[in-house]
This record gives sequence, structure tokens and C-alpha cells, in this order.
Amino acid sequence: MIDVFLLLGSNLGNRKLFLDKAIEHVSAGIAPVEKVSSVYETQSWGKTDEPDYLNQVILLKTDLPAKAILHKILAIEQELGRVREERWGSRVIDIDILFYSDAIIDEPDLKVPHPQLHNRRFTLEPLSELAPNLLHPILRKSIELLKSELTDTLIVKKVYF
Repeated sequence: MIDVFLLLGSNLGNRKLFLDKAIEHVSAGIAPVEKVSSVYETQSWGKTDEPDYLNQVILLKTDLPAKAILHKILAIEQELGRVREERWGSRVIDIDILFYSDAIIDEPDLKVPHPQLHNRRFTLEPLSELAPNLLHPILRKSIELLKSELTDTLIVKKVYF
């Protein structure tokens, strides 16, 4: 079984409900979710005039190929009402593949590890909660070390429901 880390994000509507629905869909359509991070509220990244996000990282174990997971998460996003209008625009749900075990995938429509994860506090905070010692297969640094080296100053705070 392959460890797959996914990042969930939502900044429109009932953000927590969209995260919960995404977890349900991933569990039913891809693989049972093994671990779930806390939920973090984050200032919008890239397009900073958008509403704040809720972000969460989940871990699943599966034998599905990475490309199949990508197709399934795109279908889940669409089913939950995601509309792709602009880069970094607001969305009801966003699901990104952060890691697919230690695989390095560089295809036009799939890049794993996620090419920006080491630059984003909203990704590293919840990821370090689940896997602080996980080694980035390209950068050869742990998630905890990457987090300590961040220059991203966006506010990321744990929220409780």
C-alpha cells in the first residue's frame, strides 16, 4: 500500500462542511482515510484579496496509481461544486496530491511532490502534524525542517470545531 498525502482547502460557503464532504468522498471513492490533521484557517495565498481558507491534510493508503487518484479527486471537486475560473481563485473545495509515497512524478498534468508545498505554511503546518519526519524526495529535507525554513508570513492558525 502506498502512502498518499492530500491537501484539502475551501474558502467559499460552509468551508468546514466542504472539507468533511471531501473526506467522505475520498474515503468512499479512493481509499479509507487513515489520518486527518487539525483544520487550519489561512489567509489566501497567491491571490490575497480572497476570503480566508480552511485547510487540512489527510493520509490514505492505496494501490491506485497516482494518475487514477488525480482523476478521482478532480471528479470529487466537480461533484462538490468546484468551478475553475481563475488561477488561485476562490473555491468551495480544492484537493491537491502532496506526496505519493516517495515518487517523483513530472507530467504536464501531474507533479508530485506538489511543486509549491515547501513554500506554503498552510500546507506544511497540517502536514507536519501528521508526518513531521517525512522526507521530501527531491529536497531531501524533513517536513519539520522545511517548516522551520519557511519565509511565508501568512497567518495560519489551528481552528477548533
